[in-house]
Amino acid sequence: MLERSVATPLPPASGGTPMLETDDVARFFDVSRPLIQRVIAREGKRMLRAVDGVSFAIPKGTTLSLVGESGCGKSTVARLVVGLYGPTRGKVFFDGQDLAVARSDASQRRRMQMIFQDPYASLNPRWRVRDIIAEPIRAFGLAQGTVEIDARVAELLTQVGLSPLDGQKYPHEFSGGQRQRISIARALSSNPEFLVCDEPTSALDVSVQAQILNLMKDLQSRLGLTYLFISHNLAVVRQVSDRVGVMYLGRLVELAPAETLFTTPRHPYTRALMEAIPDLDMTGRQRIPVGGEVPSPINPPSGCPFHPRCPLANDRCRAQRPELVAARGTPETQVACHAVEEGRDDPRPAPAEAQRAA
Repeated sequence: MLERSVATPLPPASGGTPMLETDDVARFFDVSRPLIQRVIAREGKRMLRAVDGVSFAIPKGTTLSLVGESGCGKSTVARLVVGLYGPTRGKVFFDGQDLAVARSDASQRRRMQMIFQDPYASLNPRWRVRDIIAEPIRAFGLAQGTVEIDARVAELLTQVGLSPLDGQKYPHEFSGGQRQRISIARALSSNPEFLVCDEPTSALDVSVQAQILNLMKDLQSRLGLTYLFISHNLAVVRQVSDRVGVMYLGRLVELAPAETLFTTPRHPYTRALMEAIPDLDMTGRQRIPVGGEVPSPINPPSGCPFHPRCPLANDRCRAQRPELVAARGTPETQVACHAVEEGRDDPRPAPAEAQRAA
């Protein structure tokens, strides 16, 4: 029988209904061999547990970032909260309404949009930029007539730092950073309130990343947007986040305010991520590498999924899966770790480099 997470998301800092809330959301994929082969081999179905019980809430006007290694389930969560995937179990609520109900209403559907990771693949190469940005406007009936639509497209292009004349060009005529600006303009064209940003800067140069991040922060301030930000870059995450969730093997292992997470990480896996930040000052401080490999989500370990690589693991960690609960000493942090719960974690500040990352 599947274990059900009982983690309770932190209440919204600003009070009221969160813009987005997930309750024990899971998504499994059937990766079994064809039926005939399974019958001959006498094996059952093989389920890949991409997301396995994730609960969080995002207050309106704030940014929650999800971080973790490749394959930990971050992008699957992103697709779940915009309805591209249906959950295997659990619920997603958008502004207090079940997502399945909200997605059936066009007026609710237009309130959430997604910015994809690869600006080279997410834009139709056969369409002019004007048509790419205008498509959501037409689909949701937000403007009537060519003149009104063209005016709205020009406004959006200006808003993201491009020229209205760029609307006549094709995507291949732009750099990577400019293409991502076009993607942002397309996402904003339906007047959304919630944006899911799936590693929107990972394919860009560092200098261009900073421009895109500054643009997104400015848009959030001016338009009151709420973000779910997916990234594996800790420096980017610290710059844009109000809260950060750390994922490992499809589950949240730590959820905390951004500054708290970077200055006082509690979960051993979070500390391992901090240890991976280069020591640019060459202080010579001792690092504690994390051994082993990430387990398979098809056959995850018993108990805590991190226990095969954790220096603090004991028999309880190997047998009982920890739940996401308030951490001792830092109640604003939620952590899924028996060592933290039992006081065996010896909390210490994060490396100085992590504190300076921006």
